[in-house]
Formats: sequence, structure tokens, C-alpha cells
Amino acid sequence: MTKFFQLVIAGIEIGSIYALVALAIVIIYASTGLKNLAQGEMAMFSAFIAYQFHAWGLGIWLALILAILTTFVLGMGVQQVVLKPVQDSSLLTVVIVTLGLFLGLNSVAGFIWGYMMLAFPAIFPEGAVEIGSVGISYAAIGVFAVLLACAGALFALFQFTKIGLAMRAVAYNKETSMLVGVQVNRVIMVGFGLAASLGAVGGIFAAPKLFLDPFMMLTVLIYALASAAFGGLDSPLGAVIAGLFIGVIENLAGGYIGFIGSDLKIVVPLVIILGTLLFRPQGLLGRKYIPRV
Repeated sequence: MTKFFQLVIAGIEIGSIYALVALAIVIIYASTGLKNLAQGEMAMFSAFIAYQFHAWGLGIWLALILAILTTFVLGMGVQQVVLKPVQDSSLLTVVIVTLGLFLGLNSVAGFIWGYMMLAFPAIFPEGAVEIGSVGISYAAIGVFAVLLACAGALFALFQFTKIGLAMRAVAYNKETSMLVGVQVNRVIMVGFGLAASLGAVGGIFAAPKLFLDPFMMLTVLIYALASAAFGGLDSPLGAVIAGLFIGVIENLAGGYIGFIGSDLKIVVPLVIILGTLLFRPQGLLGRKYIPRV
């Protein structure tokens, strides 16, 4: 049983990272109606920014905070310059633009910092809490606590603030929101900046587990997309639950199913995406939209 619990704990740790990036995807969709394929690369770029701040001599936590704030501003700028001109275009156009943004951010990161793998400094102290024969690392506890804090803050934002209500209204119906006085473009800009910051948290906390390089978030993005699709693209709670579930399931599959191992774990989220799209397209906790005729 020790192996089982260790795999579950490790799955919760990595699942928390999937959930953070999935939350960013969900927030963009819930506040703007857009699907951003470049979310992983934005998170990667944020991790490099945090790395640079730390390399300039700042403490790791101050570097993280400044990187998240910087990413918030950059996210709003990207929305205004890149996505605003196409936000009312067809789905295919938006997908192509976000894919171009994906490639552009990857190339810029490679140009600035190079393509050699870099070691990101540890955010949490070494060591673990021992419960019987099971060890829970401080990193696992810290990442899970950050996920819960972010999820709680988002719940409060959407339920109890005017900007959160405005984001939900814009995602539901832009035209009606504009008619009642909501400044739609500003709401979309803030929503994109918020999602960029949330993705930055996921990228920064993924960096110590992965070597820092321009391609570090590619696999994480696949898992995050699976979490967002499985939990529901309009459900932050669904993204959290699905991210944790996928992290645990892929870890258990890799540990107990011999032919999967560590090489074929990526199959797990792909199967989950396929099953979700086939049997419950709106996701576990997503709302089912029935068009009026």
C-alpha cells in the first residue's frame, strides 16, 4: 500500500499543476468565450521571467510575484494586440492565431534564453512530512495549497465581485452585456490578463519539477487541455477536480500497468479527451447548452 499512496501523492502534486493551467484555460473561456492554445507557452514564458528576476539577485518568492504581475500586464497586451482584432472571427481563425502565438512565444523564449535546459531554483524547502511509511514532500503540500488558494480566490471573484459578474455576462452574451453598460473590451482584456497570471503560477511551479526550456510546457498543456475538457470548459471547479484526477490516474497507470510505464502515460489524457467528447461533450461539471430554434 505504501507504493499506492506514494503514487497518489505524486499524482496530486503534478495534478495540481495540470489543474492550475486548466484553470487558466477555463477562465479565458468563461470570461471571453475564447480557447487559447498558447496558454502553455505563456506559462513557460512566465517561468523564464521568474528565472531572470531571480538571476538578477531577487529572492525566489519576490521573483515569482513580480513574474506573475508582469505576466498579467503582458497577457492584457497580447489580448489587445493579437487577439482583439480576431475575437469576433470564426473559431478556425482564433485557433490559427493562438497557434501562431504559441509558436511566436516559443521562438522568442528560445532567442532570449536559448534552448539549453536550465535548472529552476527550488521554491519550497527540501524534505517531507512522514505519515507512517508514506512521505509527503513540502513541494507537494505547497503546490496543492496554492491550487486551493487560487481556486478559492477565483470562486470569490466570480461570485462576489462586479468584475467577475461582468466576465460571466460577457462570456454568455457580449451584445446584451454591451447594451446594459458593460465595457466588454476592458472585461475581456482583464480576463485574459487574469488567465495569463494563473497560467504563470502553473508554469512557475512546474519549472522546478522540469528542466526550464522553451518546450517544457508542451506535455503539461496536453494534460491541462484534457483536464479542462473533462471537467467542463466553463467550470473552474471541474478543472480542479479533473486536473487532480488525471494526475493521480496517469501516475497509477504508469506505476501499475506494465506496458504503459512512464513512456505511454501521455495516452491517459488523450483517452480521457476522446471519451469526454464522445459521451459528455460539456464535461463533468460543464453546462449543456441547448440552442433555441
